Amino acid sequence: MYNLPYYKEHDERVVDEFIAAHPFAFLTGCDSDSMPVATQVPVCVIEKNGRKMLVGHIMKNTDHHKAFLQNANVLVVFTGPHSYVSARWYSDPKVASTWNYMSVHAKGRIRFLDQDGLEGVLQRTSLRFENNDQHSPTVFSNLPSEFRRKVMNAIVGFEIELTGLDTVFKLSQEKDDASFLKIIDELEKQGESARAIAAQMKLREKSIVRKN
Repeated sequence: MYNLPYYKEHDERVVDEFIAAHPFAFLTGCDSDSMPVATQVPVCVIEKNGRKMLVGHIMKNTDHHKAFLQNANVLVVFTGPHSYVSARWYSDPKVASTWNYMSVHAKGRIRFLDQDGLEGVLQRTSLRFENNDQHSPTVFSNLPSEFRRKVMNAIVGFEIELTGLDTVFKLSQEKDDASFLKIIDELEKQGESARAIAAQMKLREKSIVRKN
């Protein structure tokens, strides 16, 4: 991760909103032999005893489930929009092109839950992604009991107590004013992800203290 101060997002509210908007995260770790494992899962943020936690579920007896049982240290990576940025758009184009992107890295320790805990996670998750519609047929408590039992036998719920949170919101903060505005203009002509990056840059245009 880039550890450059002008690429950091220090507003806790902005980081929380980013995580909520990009909940399908990479859950990564290593087993007892230091072999890396990873999976992608939807997670929800909760507060428990005054601390932020991530909760979700994974299939039992997969490589990542077995690894996390052996080594509880995990990294959860939330990724957002990203786009190529051509050096042709800079005031001085005789430098390397780059990539703008937004990412949050959450470190923590994973703990697997009992059946009651799993049921709570599935209820919370299904409600979250069904826009809190209690009447949706796919909310976990509305599913047939036989199906619920079958599903719960195949998966395991988890919670992750966060021990560290880091960010990279790389949005050309180090560029001069002319380059910064030109990048926005060019990105707005590109695809959806590039336009999303341009929108984020415009949101920060007045507040960023760029390196000029």
